[in-house]
Amino acid sequence: KGMLFPADTQVANQTIHTDRPDLPACFQLTVLSWLPCIYLWAVTPLYIFYLKRNNKGYIMMSVLNRFKTVRCRAFGFVLWLVCWSDLFYSFHELRNGLTRPPIYFVTPLVVGMTMLLVTFLIQFERLRGMQSSGVLFIFWFLSLLCAIVPFRSKILQASSTPGSEPPDKLRFTTFYLYFSLVLLELILSCFNEKPPLFSTVVTDPVSPTHSRSRVCLCVCTRVMAVKGYKTPLEAKDLWSLNVQDSSQTVVPRFLEEWEKEQAKAQMYVYTHARSSLMFSKAPPGGATNHGRAAPRQPSFLWALIRAFGPFFLIGSAYKLLQDLISFVSPQLLRLLISFTKQKGAPDWWGYALAFLMFFTALLQTLILHQHFQYCFVTGMRLRTAIIGAIYRKSLVITNAAKRKSTVGEIVNLMSVDAQRFMDLTTFLNMLWSAPLQIILALYFLWQNLGPSVLAGLAVMVLLIPLNAAIAVKTRAYQMQHKDARIKLMSEILNGIKVLKLYAWEGSFQEKVLAIRQKELDVLRRTAYLGALSTMAWTSAPFLVALTTFAVYVKVDENNVLDAEKAFVSLSLFNILRFPLNMLPQVISSIIQASVSLKRIQDFLSHSELDPEAVQKNSAASVALVKSSAPAGCERPSVCPSINMLVPQGSLVAVVGQVGCGKSSLISALLGEMEKIEGDVAVRGSVAYVPQQAWIQNATLRDNILFGKPFAEQKYHSVLEACALTPDLEVLPGGDMTEIGEKGINLSGGQRQRVSLARSLYSDADVYLLDDPLSAVDAHVAKHIFDNLIGPEGALKGKTRLLVTHGVSFLPQVDNILVMVDGRVTEMGSYQELLDQNGAFAEFLRNYAIEDVIEEEAIGKPPQSCSSLLLLSPAPLSTPPQSYMADNEPVVNETKRQFIRYPKRTGHRWSCILPAAIIIICSTLYSMSSEMKVFMDYAKAVGLVLSVIICLLYGCQNAAAIGANVWLSDWTKDASANQTRDEVNMRLGVYASLGIAQGLLVMVSSFTLAVGNIGAAKKLHYNLLNNKFHTPQAFFDTTPLGRLINRFSKDIYIIDEVLPSTVLMFLGTLFSSVSTMIVIVASTPIFAVVIVPLAFVYVFVQRFYVATSRQLKRLESVSRSPIYSHFSETITGASVIRAYGKDSAFVHMSDTRVDDNQKSYYPGIVANRWLGVRIEFIGNCIVLFAALFAVIGKEKLNPGLVGLSVSYALQVTMTLNWMVRMTSDLESNIVAVERVKEYSETKTEAPWVVEDKRPPSDWPPQGNVEFRDYSVRYREGLDLVLKNLTLSVQGGEKVGIVGRTGAGKSSMTLCLFRLLEAAGGEITIDGVKISEIGLHDLRSKLTIIPQEPVLFSGTLRMNLDPFDSYSDEDLWKALEHSHLHKFVTNAPAKLEMECAEGGENLSVGQRQLVCLARALLRKTRILILDEATAAIDLETDDLIQSTIRTQFEDCTVFTIAHRLNTIMDYTRVLVLDKGEISEFDTPSQLLSQKGVFYAMAKDAGLVQ
Repeated sequence: KGMLFPADTQVANQTIHTDRPDLPACFQLTVLSWLPCIYLWAVTPLYIFYLKRNNKGYIMMSVLNRFKTVRCRAFGFVLWLVCWSDLFYSFHELRNGLTRPPIYFVTPLVVGMTMLLVTFLIQFERLRGMQSSGVLFIFWFLSLLCAIVPFRSKILQASSTPGSEPPDKLRFTTFYLYFSLVLLELILSCFNEKPPLFSTVVTDPVSPTHSRSRVCLCVCTRVMAVKGYKTPLEAKDLWSLNVQDSSQTVVPRFLEEWEKEQAKAQMYVYTHARSSLMFSKAPPGGATNHGRAAPRQPSFLWALIRAFGPFFLIGSAYKLLQDLISFVSPQLLRLLISFTKQKGAPDWWGYALAFLMFFTALLQTLILHQHFQYCFVTGMRLRTAIIGAIYRKSLVITNAAKRKSTVGEIVNLMSVDAQRFMDLTTFLNMLWSAPLQIILALYFLWQNLGPSVLAGLAVMVLLIPLNAAIAVKTRAYQMQHKDARIKLMSEILNGIKVLKLYAWEGSFQEKVLAIRQKELDVLRRTAYLGALSTMAWTSAPFLVALTTFAVYVKVDENNVLDAEKAFVSLSLFNILRFPLNMLPQVISSIIQASVSLKRIQDFLSHSELDPEAVQKNSAASVALVKSSAPAGCERPSVCPSINMLVPQGSLVAVVGQVGCGKSSLISALLGEMEKIEGDVAVRGSVAYVPQQAWIQNATLRDNILFGKPFAEQKYHSVLEACALTPDLEVLPGGDMTEIGEKGINLSGGQRQRVSLARSLYSDADVYLLDDPLSAVDAHVAKHIFDNLIGPEGALKGKTRLLVTHGVSFLPQVDNILVMVDGRVTEMGSYQELLDQNGAFAEFLRNYAIEDVIEEEAIGKPPQSCSSLLLLSPAPLSTPPQSYMADNEPVVNETKRQFIRYPKRTGHRWSCILPAAIIIICSTLYSMSSEMKVFMDYAKAVGLVLSVIICLLYGCQNAAAIGANVWLSDWTKDASANQTRDEVNMRLGVYASLGIAQGLLVMVSSFTLAVGNIGAAKKLHYNLLNNKFHTPQAFFDTTPLGRLINRFSKDIYIIDEVLPSTVLMFLGTLFSSVSTMIVIVASTPIFAVVIVPLAFVYVFVQRFYVATSRQLKRLESVSRSPIYSHFSETITGASVIRAYGKDSAFVHMSDTRVDDNQKSYYPGIVANRWLGVRIEFIGNCIVLFAALFAVIGKEKLNPGLVGLSVSYALQVTMTLNWMVRMTSDLESNIVAVERVKEYSETKTEAPWVVEDKRPPSDWPPQGNVEFRDYSVRYREGLDLVLKNLTLSVQGGEKVGIVGRTGAGKSSMTLCLFRLLEAAGGEITIDGVKISEIGLHDLRSKLTIIPQEPVLFSGTLRMNLDPFDSYSDEDLWKALEHSHLHKFVTNAPAKLEMECAEGGENLSVGQRQLVCLARALLRKTRILILDEATAAIDLETDDLIQSTIRTQFEDCTVFTIAHRLNTIMDYTRVLVLDKGEISEFDTPSQLLSQKGVFYAMAKDAGLVQ
């Protein structure tokens, strides 16, 4: 030692056993001097590598910049000189005969070299545009910290010899110069440089470039916490997202790795197949089978690890450091208890230990939150990557694969499964950290208690499998029931109008409740397992401690349990509690995440559409050569061997019966179907108009432009051609009106015309038009054909393929394609096909009456076009009436509300549904309403049960305190000679109290679980029941996504998140209170600091909770657009692909995800902000508990000191969790409020009125009478139908006609009481319909709606959900509805599965299923709501003949689109502006030459 270091004698005496302690010179000159240097040299290679990879641009010139530049050169040079002067002074002393130990030469050399390195790094940083350096900040901080001890030491040396000069004057001077410069460097490092002009540098103050902010998080205090506390935060207050966290960086990085995995999987299959073929000795037939390799899915997990693993590992390094530091506190506690035993120990040593405990805890806090920051950001990136990958995949997935996953299930992948990965990353490090902590704890326990710790280890080993088994069993099958329920709810909400019209709510409610019961059964088992698990992890540290202490005192009589052994061991057991608790939970989370992983992996591995299926360089405009395309497994070959060539610029019509493959032909040309053989070629760009128009939730203009630049002249000519100009006059914002979800505030005809306008504006080469004219009136169809599609229309010269059912346009087309059963039977011009005298000619002769349209209407503009096209002509005295069944009354009323807010016109939110605005505002509720929500939840749990739960929690904490106080008392016996009986008694009481605690924990957890599940069941039932009883108006004005959110996200929170939050909240609350009680009882003076600490705690908590709640709300609000945009994309995927807008929609989705993460990221920072401050309060409690123990050491026994400080060491984490749980509870309880809000909406009339039930055979005749009947959509609005008085006799067939907005559909809705009367009454066979129950009324009426709605399930279920009819009845109905052949050919017959929305049937076939429903019900009154608009004329004729024969004696009301269908009806009712204009037989009306005559003339039915 004397050779290398200065010879220090009596080092220990100089350090501890003195009133003026000091560290030895050898320690100061080695460890303290070298530590910062070792750190800098260790990180420099990595830092230089990082700087080379990341160029931040240039640094702006400023005063700070110039000062730093001077500092870089001057200060670095001075520091270097200071170090070297020390070195040369040592050589000078050596020459003068004063020999110094080698350390005097080594240390200045090392520090001097380090200062040169610092100068180089500063210069290099500036060249690379680094605005601030975290690496150098830590170096200067460490240097200053290590220099504090020599700073004091030199002052002590100087003051030890008063009046004389300090020894070693040069080193004295150089050191203080060094200290001043280091302090100055540290201060300068705290200031950031300005970013370059126009740079994309992040504005997030907690980004990696802002190192100080990441440690202190002070900026967050100023920006977020204060602002969030004073005023509600808005999106503009949030930081922009870091580039490295944004979708544009994260998603491509992940997809790159995923593509590598896919390539590896394909290579594996290929090599496996080759090797099987090469080495197989089977015959050729067998070899083929043998050689087919089992498909191997690419690994989603490895792609994630490679993309995000390295960043996550930095967080893991912080976690390792924190784990090691956490074991310092028990050792300091040992020294503190030892200090209280020694009566002569100097006080400064006790104070030093107290402050050391404080600083250790503080360091632990800072490191832990760095770890969490990395973990949370990794989780955030994982979610972004998963959502991005799923969205991109959904745009290219095949139709067959799409049918395997419903929209609801895919949204679940994006929401629930992606969230699981995000949640898992937070605690994933516990997988290795927990075993490490357990091993370290056992090592220190062995040091403390010797081999008896093995007994505790044995208990621990037995408990881990128990916890793991519980974790594995938990929530194994939860997702499948949740998926099934959400999928069913999604369909129910989509088709709620049909359920109401058919009175099917009861059947579907039972279905939902049956799935819900299964879900609750799983939840109940989970909750009971959870209660066992809670008991296990709460009791685990106690059982380990009890076993260890028992063996320790029993194995040897000389083993005495004193305070030091007991409480140091207890603090180590408390450290064990967290890993023992977390390990099973992490294993459980990993198991759940593995289920999610499999689901996502399966979805991402689905087959994709072949981008090369359609060739783009064809000589002909459109060509199919021997092309064959199956739509899916249900229909093996839709279009077998089609040969077709369409010349450029020609107009080709495709005609044929329902289900003959017309739409499939269009899909094949778009590349939407699998090509078995042959070639499909389309030259140039494509525009596609689907049969059911797809409208975005955007402005009308954006829907038409569809990403194209705005050209005013072209745009207005498009509007004219599509007859949209008059509609703009009605819409409040003109073409800037925002269209609701699924085009809710447009009529069916308007939606179809917007779809046509989009295609025309796209200026494509080829136009594929799938029956666009079926949704519009004959006049409008004529206008659109003449001005847009026809030979003289805007598209002349373009190649057009038009699927149509209207024969009137066929003479004007160039060629006609006749399809039968997926084959082209005839092809040629109109005249050629007539000359061939084939099936087409025969078909035309039957419908020759339609041909007259040509002669009547050529060259004549449509009469009163505006009255035909507008939803509601100003001044809105009449109801907007539509062509489509989804144009419900309340939607029109909503449109009126739009018009009442002209101030908003042009603003982005000008056309958001007012109801939506009301709901959004209502979520920002006050403290009083918050308390009301807590009370509502407590009532749902049960008030008595809630009180019992709180009492049980109090009792379990009392038992825990009792056990530890007993242990403290037991340690007093260490000084006295204990008898064996006393030891047994001590041990027995200690064990009893601990076991009582465990049992109370289990009972309280069981009770809480029972209460929570009861509340979840009640809340869901009330929501479901209310929604089935809610009027149709509510569904028309409320976005579907919001309703589904209530049934999915909010119910999930109530089911799974809220119970665990309540459990944790109650646990932490009672634990914190018990800690304070113990510390105050041990050291009463501690009560003095409780008040200020509590004040600071509540202050910080209120800041955090206010900000956190706002951030969570912003995050929640920005989450819905991700899923609604996704649902919209899935619905319109074929349109998006046809127009080649994939990348634009991907960008829109990425923007929405980034906006959501922009709200989520400050939440992470707010958590770190809270953690640092709350844990600081906890650290202060440790400090004061230790300080008061030192102050009162004369009066306190070591047992009480150990008890007090060991409880204080626990409180940090407890306080932190309590604030989080308070915040989580306040955030999650919003779900209860949201669910209750929708459980208490206004309901419609009762389904059954017992004392007013009509007879079972009602109505016997079917007489319908309107007496002075009026109706309005809502109080204060104009009447829609005005004083209608008419009488219809049983068996009459009445056609209802009228211009758009005349009130036709309103009249039919009144019969079903979807609209309630404003005056007058309707009677059916003498019964006033307003007096009977809705189900009694609706079950006795039958409607065939225009838009057919089918539910996923069997065909039998779709026809007869109550199982009321026999198979014979079903087959009979199918035969009459012309579906018999189709269903007979299906392998499953009546059990044939219908896809979601009936997507595996054509629109026409779905309409025929609705006809079959009507035939089954066979009520006396039938309403047809333009039911044949989507069907070809031949099928239409069949349906009309079926209605005439099967409903011969029924009263029939038909809203007619094609006037020829009602020309043989008994009477025709002409409505105009809600009043009866004409009502008589068709022949009589024609002879009167009134309104009906004019309409018939327009339709070409009269000359």
